[in-house]
Amino acid sequence: MPSWEIEDKFAGIICGVDEAGRGPWVGPVVAGAVVFLSRDINPELLNGINDSKKLSAKKRERLYDLLLQEEKVGHISCAVGEASAAEIDSLNILQATFLAMKRAVQNLKVSPTHTLIDGNRLPADFCCSCSCYISGDSKSYSIAAASIMAKVYRDNLLKKLALEYPEYGFEKNAGYGTKEHIEALKRYGITPQHRKSYRPIKEILEA
Repeated sequence: MPSWEIEDKFAGIICGVDEAGRGPWVGPVVAGAVVFLSRDINPELLNGINDSKKLSAKKRERLYDLLLQEEKVGHISCAVGEASAAEIDSLNILQATFLAMKRAVQNLKVSPTHTLIDGNRLPADFCCSCSCYISGDSKSYSIAAASIMAKVYRDNLLKKLALEYPEYGFEKNAGYGTKEHIEALKRYGITPQHRKSYRPIKEILEA
């Protein structure tokens, strides 16, 4: 379960960052950034925060709403950043993810002293000092909260995209290569939101 242990290693304003959407074939990669300005926050939020992959969709959405409520009262600063499908195709998914992370931190209302990043790679030329933690979203409250921000925000984006392209089932598959998604690609082709550098989409284009 997450704790404050990693945050307590650093002085100043500490930010947690995590991403959602590296694997899907469609849509942007999204990063969340969260700074706890106070630890006197809603107990339901603190007790519920965890790696977003370990939470149900309903639980994630509830915690996302609580994060936004805590931001309104000044206990938290949170933001998201995106890198588009076109940017993913241009830069590659790793560099696009780093770009989304940088944008998320820059979108915060506060300027972090240090950023904690989930994973095992650090971006170059980041906007502040940073360190990375494997499975950080299971260890750090800040990173876990950022994972919830990124996941729920991206899922909501895909639900909106599903209204524009209802044949692909984006509201259910979040852009991953499910059977329904593959069948829709065969029947209707790719959308402008598909990642053309990803092998399944690339193969369709080449065919």
